[in-house]
Amino acid sequence: MGSRTLLLVLGLHFTLLGYLEAIDCGLGFMVKERQQCVDTDECKEWDSTPPCGSNATCYNTQGSFHCQCQPGFISTKTFKFTPPTGECNDLNECQDTPQVCGSNAACLNTIGSYYCQCKPGFRSTTTVNYTALTGECKDMDECKEQTADCPNNSSCVNTPGSYICICQSGYKLTESRCEDMDECKEQTADCPNNSSCVNTPGSYICICQSGYKLTESRCEDIDECNVTAGICGAGGTCQNQEGSYSCLCLPGYSNYGNKQARCSDIDECNVTAGICGGGGTCQNQEGSYSCLCLAGYSNHGNKQARCSVLTCDQFKGDETPGQNVPGLAGLLSLMRNSCLALNNSGDAARGRLTGDGLLENVFTQIDSFLSQGILSNSREVSRFLGAVEDAMKLIAPQLRNNHTTMGTDHTEAEIAVRRGQTPPIGPISLANDNARLDTSWETATGNGTYPGLTLAGLVCYKGVERYVNDSFQYLTDTDTDTDTATATASEPNYQISSKVVTAFVSNPATEQLTKPVILTFRHLQVRAESSEMNYSCVFWRVHEEGGAWSRSGCTKVTSNATHTVCSCSHLSSFAVLMALYPVKDTFELRLLTWLGLSVSVVCLLLCILTFWLCRSIQGTRTTIHLHLCVCLFIADLVFLSGISHTQSKGGCRFVAGLLHLFFLGSFSWMLLEGVQLYRMVVLVFNTTIKPLYLHAVGYGLPLTIVIISAVTYPDGYGTTQHCWLSLERGFIWSFFGPVCTIIFLNAFIFIITVWRLAQKFSSLNPDLSNLHKIKVFTVTAVAQLCVLGTMWIFGVFQFQEEGTVVMTYLFTILNSLQGALLFIMHCLLNRTVREEYCKLLSCICTPQKKRYSDFSTNTPSSSQSQGSRRTQRTQGSCRHDDITNPP
Repeated sequence: MGSRTLLLVLGLHFTLLGYLEAIDCGLGFMVKERQQCVDTDECKEWDSTPPCGSNATCYNTQGSFHCQCQPGFISTKTFKFTPPTGECNDLNECQDTPQVCGSNAACLNTIGSYYCQCKPGFRSTTTVNYTALTGECKDMDECKEQTADCPNNSSCVNTPGSYICICQSGYKLTESRCEDMDECKEQTADCPNNSSCVNTPGSYICICQSGYKLTESRCEDIDECNVTAGICGAGGTCQNQEGSYSCLCLPGYSNYGNKQARCSDIDECNVTAGICGGGGTCQNQEGSYSCLCLAGYSNHGNKQARCSVLTCDQFKGDETPGQNVPGLAGLLSLMRNSCLALNNSGDAARGRLTGDGLLENVFTQIDSFLSQGILSNSREVSRFLGAVEDAMKLIAPQLRNNHTTMGTDHTEAEIAVRRGQTPPIGPISLANDNARLDTSWETATGNGTYPGLTLAGLVCYKGVERYVNDSFQYLTDTDTDTDTATATASEPNYQISSKVVTAFVSNPATEQLTKPVILTFRHLQVRAESSEMNYSCVFWRVHEEGGAWSRSGCTKVTSNATHTVCSCSHLSSFAVLMALYPVKDTFELRLLTWLGLSVSVVCLLLCILTFWLCRSIQGTRTTIHLHLCVCLFIADLVFLSGISHTQSKGGCRFVAGLLHLFFLGSFSWMLLEGVQLYRMVVLVFNTTIKPLYLHAVGYGLPLTIVIISAVTYPDGYGTTQHCWLSLERGFIWSFFGPVCTIIFLNAFIFIITVWRLAQKFSSLNPDLSNLHKIKVFTVTAVAQLCVLGTMWIFGVFQFQEEGTVVMTYLFTILNSLQGALLFIMHCLLNRTVREEYCKLLSCICTPQKKRYSDFSTNTPSSSQSQGSRRTQRTQGSCRHDDITNPP
């Protein structure tokens, strides 16, 4: 059976081969009946395996076929392929972009497909496994479904695919737990000022502090003083404070350290033993107490001061006939009555003056006493100063204010009082325009029993220094200030150089203070110490026969031109003493002065004769020259004959008055020289001044000044050293004031003259050489200096204390020779005058027939005309040679 089958197959094979060889249809076609080639459908005609495989779909074509991958697969070559050229592999959809399952699901690939599974926190809308076409993943809200695991005190917040737990306000996350946050400790609480923070679970509260109340989210202060009336009691004053209050107890009340407790009365009589002293009885009162003094004791009207022994004997007048000070009885009587009133209690003391009223009355009495000028000796001065000091010590405790200042025409006073249970401490300073006292309250109190008050005072007297300016008999060599005194064998001339003051304190032991007091005095004159003068500190020492100045216990700390500072170990009345020592080594200046003035007197006499008799030069300027020389001649002659004759006080005053008059007259005529020179240089024409006007200014002005000065201060004429004006009370300025004014005006005129001369010399006489112009210009300027008095400018430098030796010599030489310079510049260098001198000398020395000159006092008319022509000719020829008269 098998063999036959094989043979059949082989036969068919060969038959087919023969047939094929007979008809060739090509690949993809096959021969069918009738030997026709028809398309082979490869997609259908397959045995066991599809031609495209299981992952592709076969598509027949004419004569062929192609394959296309099924969904979920992808060709390795082209989209359409045949098995030899490609194949379909699985497509991994999970790698596509964008993700096929979305971001909320996980993609799982399978052969030819895939499926999606939702991520945790998401849930599928259909089945667990799905594709993009069959379902989707939506967020699962764990918070709503209450599947979230959040701790207590937290809030669940859903998030895409999950959730978060947030601690509630006031809590913070600590190791997966929400614990309470202490905002108060962490300073995150927003509490207003003046409040306290209190923590609560999950929050905090703000509580206003004590003394504050809540008002519109603010803690405002509670004014306890207004809310609660009488919170401090009748003896206290409520003082509101921020968040609190305090009770300020009035004197006599206390809250014993508790500032918010009511003030209650202090029983001072029991608290402080002996509060009123041995001579008083204490009576307690509501908020106070009072001391009732026994007979013979007094607390000076201060009911809370200790009662001390009071004596009034110091205000008795002297029982010795003739020993009472005239005019002082009123003051002593006033103080004695006041003292007796203080010594009595009850009705007997009623009606007495208050301390301020009594002080005013005492100063009125002192003014009345000093205005009479009746302090004639040192005994009266001692009595007066002692009475004032005793009066001040009696009045000061009665003053109402702690600080009292009072001033009158003759006195200035400043008094300080401190009252209290304990002695005051610290510095104290009292001052007025003329003096200053610096000490301490400890010094004013002293080391004795504290009477409940301490006082210190300073009284300055205006004019008393005049009455004590000769009480220097007790100043010994041991008193001399060796640090500033000038080494000289001559006795100094003492003067009081400050106002007299009285310093007093309540301390009864002031003879030797443990700590010295400091007194600062203002000088009566501005003058610094030098080799001729020094300052020292003195006090008024009372002696049996009166009193005098002494330096014992007082030393000078420092001094300048205006003030002196003193340190004294005791208290009394004080002043600053100026010791004037004779000036040494003045022989050269005296010699220069006497020689210069002697020459000037002779030259001035020649000038007077020349200006008076020489008619060819008569005119307004010559008249002024004449009277200037007359005043200088008389002043220099009086100076030479009487400046040092101080033995006779009346004669010395007369000499000083004459010098004052004629030196001022000289400057008045110098002023007229300047005015006339200004008129000649500036006005040129109409330069004549009537003689009446000249004499009114030249003699009337200085005479008026001298009369007013003599009436105002007659003692200003004559000093102990020279017959000249005194430096007291600025009297010297009755001379220096007008002199400085005239010098200033003439200096201004001199500058204008020099300027005009410079202009003239630059335009006139162009043929003159420059040297000759300078010579003429210089001599003319010097001539003007002589008559204008501008050389007195060097006298300004005499006010300095040092470095003026050169200026002193220049001032002495130039001004003592002013007369000689006038004669040289205005007579000898004047051509007209020289010609007249030559004619006069020729007449005297050469005998000839009588000739007429301008010196003749009885000249005929023809001679006058000749003289006039000669004068005109002389003036015409000397127009540019008269170097004393400017153009």
